[in-house]
Amino acid sequence: MSASVNSFSTKRVLRVQGTSYQVFDIMALEKSGHNISKLPYSIRILLENLLRNEDGRSVTRSDIEAILSWDGKQLPEKEIAFMPARVLLQDFTGVPAVVDLAAMRSAVARAKGNTDKINPLIPSELVIDHSVQVDSFASSESFRINADLEFRRNIERYTLLRWGQKAFKNLKVVPPDTGICHQVNLEYLARVVEVRNQNGESTAFPDSLVGTDSHTTMVNGLGVFGWGVGGIEAEAVMLGQPYFMLTPEVIGVKLTGQLSEGATATDLVLTLTQLIRKKGVVGKIVEYFGEGVAGISLPDRATIGNMSPEYGATMGFFPVDEETLRYLRLTGRSDDQVAVVETYCKEQGLFRSNGAPEPVYSDVLSVDMGTIVPCVAGPKRPQDRIALTDMKDSFKKSLSAPAVERGFALKPEELSKSVMVQKNGLEFEMHNGSVAIAAITSCTNTSNPSVMIAAGLVAKKAVEKYGLKPKPWVKTSLAPGSQVVMDYLKEAGLIEPLEKLNFNLVGYGCTTCIGNSGPLDENVSSTIEKEKLVAAAVLSGNRNFEGRIHPNAKASFLASPPLVVAYALAGRVDFDPTFGPVDYTKDGTPVYLKDLWPSQSEVREAVDRSLKPQMFRSRYSEVFKGNDNWQGLKIPEASIYEWDKPSTYVQEPPFFFDLPVEPAPIGDIEKGRVLVFLGDSVTTDHISPAGSIPASSPAGKYLIEHGVQPKDFNSYGARRGNHEVMMRGTFANIRLKNFLVPGTEGSWTIHFPDKEKMTIYDASVKYQSDKVPLVVIAGKEYGSGSSRDWAAKGTLLLGIKAVIAESYERIHRSNLVGLGVLPLQFVDGQNAASIGLTGSEVFSITGIKQNLTPRKRLKVTALDEKGGTKSFEAVARLDSHIDVEYYHNGGILQTVLRQMLR
Repeated sequence: MSASVNSFSTKRVLRVQGTSYQVFDIMALEKSGHNISKLPYSIRILLENLLRNEDGRSVTRSDIEAILSWDGKQLPEKEIAFMPARVLLQDFTGVPAVVDLAAMRSAVARAKGNTDKINPLIPSELVIDHSVQVDSFASSESFRINADLEFRRNIERYTLLRWGQKAFKNLKVVPPDTGICHQVNLEYLARVVEVRNQNGESTAFPDSLVGTDSHTTMVNGLGVFGWGVGGIEAEAVMLGQPYFMLTPEVIGVKLTGQLSEGATATDLVLTLTQLIRKKGVVGKIVEYFGEGVAGISLPDRATIGNMSPEYGATMGFFPVDEETLRYLRLTGRSDDQVAVVETYCKEQGLFRSNGAPEPVYSDVLSVDMGTIVPCVAGPKRPQDRIALTDMKDSFKKSLSAPAVERGFALKPEELSKSVMVQKNGLEFEMHNGSVAIAAITSCTNTSNPSVMIAAGLVAKKAVEKYGLKPKPWVKTSLAPGSQVVMDYLKEAGLIEPLEKLNFNLVGYGCTTCIGNSGPLDENVSSTIEKEKLVAAAVLSGNRNFEGRIHPNAKASFLASPPLVVAYALAGRVDFDPTFGPVDYTKDGTPVYLKDLWPSQSEVREAVDRSLKPQMFRSRYSEVFKGNDNWQGLKIPEASIYEWDKPSTYVQEPPFFFDLPVEPAPIGDIEKGRVLVFLGDSVTTDHISPAGSIPASSPAGKYLIEHGVQPKDFNSYGARRGNHEVMMRGTFANIRLKNFLVPGTEGSWTIHFPDKEKMTIYDASVKYQSDKVPLVVIAGKEYGSGSSRDWAAKGTLLLGIKAVIAESYERIHRSNLVGLGVLPLQFVDGQNAASIGLTGSEVFSITGIKQNLTPRKRLKVTALDEKGGTKSFEAVARLDSHIDVEYYHNGGILQTVLRQMLR
C-alpha cells in the first residue's frame, strides 16, 4: 500500500481488544454532509479503497468525490482505479500467469534490467484444483489412482509452480489433492477484514480480491469484495497495477420469505440465475438485501454468489452480518480475527443488521423465496431453468427442437431410438435421455453442507430402505471442493451409502464441472457415438455449455447433489420425477422421489450434529505443505526460469520477444479476411476448450510430432503453459459452428479467396504467411463463460486483429483489449445478418490510427467477390482511456513491462 494523501481526513485509530489499527473511516464523511448509509454496501467498500489508496495520481480527490455522489440511476462514466488486497489463482489460469511472469523476467534480463522488479507485490494465492480427472470411479482406490495419474501427467507444470512459489515473493501455492480454490478461499484464505503491517503501523481494511476464475464471486457470500478477471489483468494487479473500472451500477435483489419444504439452495440459485439474467445485469453489481437475507445460511449465500457469472453480474454481494461471524467461527477462524471483523465492519457501516436503512440501488428486483420449486437447468445453458415437474416434457421437446432453440434437431424416426449395450457381462438398453454421467462436483454445491448431507440422506434411504442401485451405464463420481466434506459426511454416517451407490471419492478438484469427467466405458461411449444418441450428464456444477462436460453427453443438466443421486438411480432424464418412479425394488415396488427426499429438519439435524470447527482447523493447518509427491519435486534453483525447449507443457511465450521500449504507432486494419463467422452465445469453451485433445486435431498432431502418445495428451487446460498447443486448440471445440462451413461442427473454416476447406489453425498459418490480417464476426454474448485468458491469447496468436460482435461478456472483452485485439460492436439494431455479411468479403476498418478514443465509432467496409461494397459503423469497445493505452501498447503486460524498462 502506498501512503494515502488523506485529503478527506478520514484516517484514524481503531482499537480492538487492546490492539490499535489505522483505518480510513468512511462513516466520518457523514459529518460533512454525505449520506453514506444510503450507499450500497459494495459502493462503501469501493469508497474505502479509494480513500486508502488516494495518491493524487491513480486515485485523486475527484475520484473519491465521484463515489460520494454516486447515483445509481446514471450510466457509469467515471473510471476509477481499484486496488485489490490480493489475487486468487487456480492452476489452469495460474500456470499461464506464472509462465508470463517468468517470461517477463527473461525479457528484463535480456534488456539488462532489474529482474527483481518482476515479483507479485500483493499476496497471491494459487490453488491447484483444475487438473485432476475422473479416470477411476466407483472404487475405494479411485482417489489414489486419480491423484497418481494427475501427478504423473502434470509433473512439468507442478515443477514450474513449485519453482514459482520459491522464486517469486508473495506467491503461495496450495498443492494438488487439497480442494477447489473458491471453497478453500471461502473456508480458509478469505480474511473478510485484512490487516497489513507497513512502516510500523497495522492498517485494517476490507478484504478484496480479483481472481483468475470467473467464480471468484463465491466469496461475495462472505462479504468479501471481488470477482473474476482475465489472467493478464490479474498479472498486472500482482505487479502492483490498479484494476481500472467504471463506477458500477448496483442492482438490489430484495429477498423475502423462505424456502419451502423440498426446495434446496441449488433450486434457489438456478431460479435467481434465470430471473436476474432476464433482468439484465451484465457489468453491474448485484447486492442482496431484504428481510429474507437473515434467514439464508452463509453456504447458501456462497452458492448464490458463485453463480454470479451465470446470471451475468460482476458480483453477487452479501454484506457482513451475524451469519458471517457465525460461519467464521464454524470454519475455525480465530477469536481475534472474528473480533476484528465484527468491530471494524460495525464501526465502518459495513455490517448489515435487521432494521437498518435500506440503501438506494440503481434498480430493484424482488424475489419471494417461498415460490422457489425444485428445478434443474439445461440442456445447454445454466440460465435455462426447468421446473422438475416439467423436466420430462421439456427434454422430449428439446430432442426435436432446432439447434438455434438449444435443441438437438433429431428427425422423427430418431426420437424413440433404443439400443442394447453390453458391459461387464451385463446387457442393458440405452436411448435418448440415458444418463451417462452423474457427478456430485464443483465448489458451487460441495461447499454447502445442507445439499451434501441431503445427497447422503437420499443415498442412505435408497440403499437401506429400498436396496436400490445406480444403473450400470451411469458413470458416478463424488469430487468435493474441500477435504472437510468427507469429514462431516463420515461423522454423519453417509459415506458408506454413497459408496454403495458408486459415489466414491474421486478427487478434491473441479473434475466434471470443467470437463475433466474422464472416459466413459468403451462400449457405452462407442454406442453413443455410433448410434448418435443424445445422452445426458447430470451434475451439481455451475456450467453446462455445449461440449463442455463430455463429448458423449450432448445434453447436460445442472442439479442439486441429492437430485444427482436420484438421476443416477433412474438412469434417465426423461422420467417424470413428480409422478413417475425413480426405480423399483427387487420385488417390483415403485420408489418415488418423495420416498427418498429428506425433510429440511432431517438435513438441519444432521448438519448440526456432524459439522465441527476442529475439522476445518485440522484440515487447513498445513494447507501449503502437500503430499510426498509434491514435496519430492526437484525444482530449479535459478531465479530466471530455465526454459526447456523439448517440453510440451511449458514454453516461453512470444509476447515479449524483441519488445521495443516505445510502441509502434497503431494503424488501420486493411484487406482483412474472416477466419471464423459465429452466432450467438459463443463461449470461451468454444474459443479455447479445456477438455480432451483429439489426436487428429492440429494440437494432437503437434504433440504426436513431439513424441507424445495420445494416451498422454492430458487436456487443453493442462497444456496452457505451451502456446504452441493452445493456439492450435483455439476455436477447436467439437461443437463449434462456423457459418463459413455450414453443416459442419468443429475446428473448420474456408480459406479465401481459394475457398479451400481446412482447419482454422492451418488457415491462420496460411493467412499470416501472406500477411493478411484476420477478423472474427460473432453475435450476442460473445465470450461468455469462464475467464480464460487463452481465449484471447489464442485469438491473438492466430493473427486475429479484430472481433466484431453484437455484445460481449465482460471478462472476455477486457481480455481481448489486454492482448491488443480490438473488440468492435455492431451499433444498436444491426448485426451481420441485417447488414448482409457472408464472411467471404475483404474487410477494412478505418479510424483507428487517427485520434482513437474510448468507444469511438469506426468505419467498417466489406468488399464482396463481385466488387460490391457494404459499409457500416462499429463501436470500438475500448471502454476507457486505460483500454486505449493498453491497445496502443499491444496489451496490458506490454504496457507494464515498458514502464519497468523505462
